[in-house]
Amino acid sequence: MKCPYCGKKNTSVIDSRDAEDQTSIRRRRSCVECGKRFTTYERVEGIELKVIKKDGTREDFSREKLKRGIAKATWKRPISMHEVDVLIDDVERRLRQREATEVKSWEIGNLVINRLKKLDPLSYLLFASVYRDFESLEDFVEEINKLKNDIST
Repeated sequence: MKCPYCGKKNTSVIDSRDAEDQTSIRRRRSCVECGKRFTTYERVEGIELKVIKKDGTREDFSREKLKRGIAKATWKRPISMHEVDVLIDDVERRLRQREATEVKSWEIGNLVINRLKKLDPLSYLLFASVYRDFESLEDFVEEINKLKNDIST
């Protein structure tokens, strides 16, 4: 494993344990060269998921791409990166439990939106504005009214 600080490959594992999500192993490592410590996560390489985009093209599922989109929606909001990781773990677990190895992008969006709505309504609205291609203020107003109705019931 390459040290993220000095780039040397001479690292050692100090501690290993199951991560909170029970689907990965958390390893605490130390660099023999510079002495700094860092954490890595080891996941089982599962079934390759293909995402079918709106235009019909297919691409590999990317946790990092999903994380970037959610991070943009939750930026400066009271949601920690840990909560974002838990959300992504849950979405990915649900996708991998399905029989199909291809998933439509809107299905992923719906899984994310449903979880964001519970975490933080404003983050939900920000994510929905991109995911649902809001084009006008009326789109925002309509979504805010739906959100108000959901919260009051």
